[in-house]
Amino acid sequence: MVKAGNYDAPDGLYYSREHEWVKLEGKLARVGITDYAQNKLGDVVYVELPEVGKQVKQVTEQKTKEMELGAVESIKAVSAVYSPLSGAIKETNAALQERPELINTSPYNEGWICVLDASALETELKQLIDAKAYAEYLKKL
Repeated sequence: MVKAGNYDAPDGLYYSREHEWVKLEGKLARVGITDYAQNKLGDVVYVELPEVGKQVKQVTEQKTKEMELGAVESIKAVSAVYSPLSGAIKETNAALQERPELINTSPYNEGWICVLDASALETELKQLIDAKAYAEYLKKL
């Protein structure tokens, strides 16, 4: 576990600069938002999950709808969740429909958002950063 100030960034995950994390499970990628992101959002009250089968693209600086996995609504704001990898949505975390607060209480375990069948894993992983680099990135924000 890497500490970035008050925020946790578990080793073994990949991170995007939009504050999503990726856990590889074979050729599949489990995705969620980081401890930093959930803290900045505040109490999560609703999660808009993507549809299974939806095709998404890896997020770039020029964000578009096809890069969005869904949205997280908190008492402070509604924030889009961007896909850290391209591919098809294979599974979503239905538990978030009943208990959206799992994103706050367990962002890296029970609060995951979806599983992607990544289509360009080798290439796109190079665009993501590890826990140590993510912690350094947070220090600059």
